Amino acid sequence: MAKPIVHVEGLDGGYFIGKPILHNLTFSVLPGEMVGLIGLNGAGKSTTIKHLLGLLQPQRGSVRIGDRQPLRGEQEFRSQLAYVPESPELYQELTIREHLRLTGMVYKLEETECNRRIDALGSRFQMTEKLDSFPQHLSKGMKQKVMIMCAFLVQPPLYIIDEPFLGLDPLSMRSLLELMVAQKRDGAGLLVSSHILSTIEKYCDRYIVLHKGRTLALGTLEQLREQAGTTRSAGLEDVFFALIGEGVR
Repeated sequence: MAKPIVHVEGLDGGYFIGKPILHNLTFSVLPGEMVGLIGLNGAGKSTTIKHLLGLLQPQRGSVRIGDRQPLRGEQEFRSQLAYVPESPELYQELTIREHLRLTGMVYKLEETECNRRIDALGSRFQMTEKLDSFPQHLSKGMKQKVMIMCAFLVQPPLYIIDEPFLGLDPLSMRSLLELMVAQKRDGAGLLVSSHILSTIEKYCDRYIVLHKGRTLALGTLEQLREQAGTTRSAGLEDVFFALIGEGVR
């Protein structure tokens, strides 16, 4: 079995010492695997992601990305992953091309290869004519595409993707999913948080269902069906509702 690229063991964590939001989380993401992180608003998904990014430190348990513990600002750790946030965050004084080139420089991507990838991503996401525009001239969906392009520019071992489909048009959503599948095929691990369960059901290998900061269910869709007591043909949405229904009682 391949060594996990993400391994979380017995994690208690949150924003205030002694007041954890997360309780005893344990899960992993393998190379070449796409894992869906799902739950209601406030379930702990964003807090989990902040721990993986090194923005929060465990109060108990451990988090490892490859062979390293996540640390804020630590470049060797950061080079192992790319993050697509839920809300686009761009520098108003930089063009889109400059955002992408800066990302390439930070990840030590060779200039010629960086420019080739910029052109390819611009074409894929219908952004070629916008590469020399500033963020204030872009729609929300276009800004989200810039964040996605920056992440997939560097092709790291791990992608952490938080609600990536918000604001995307159907063609861009399909382009993103195709990129995710291609990176998975090349051996990258992907942790994807999304409320659009009908979409990620078609792409994820396993799921982590969070509820009130705890793991409510973990495994493949078939394993989740067994845990929820649903039929063998139940889709992810029905399984999720069945699990959450049990969790709120």
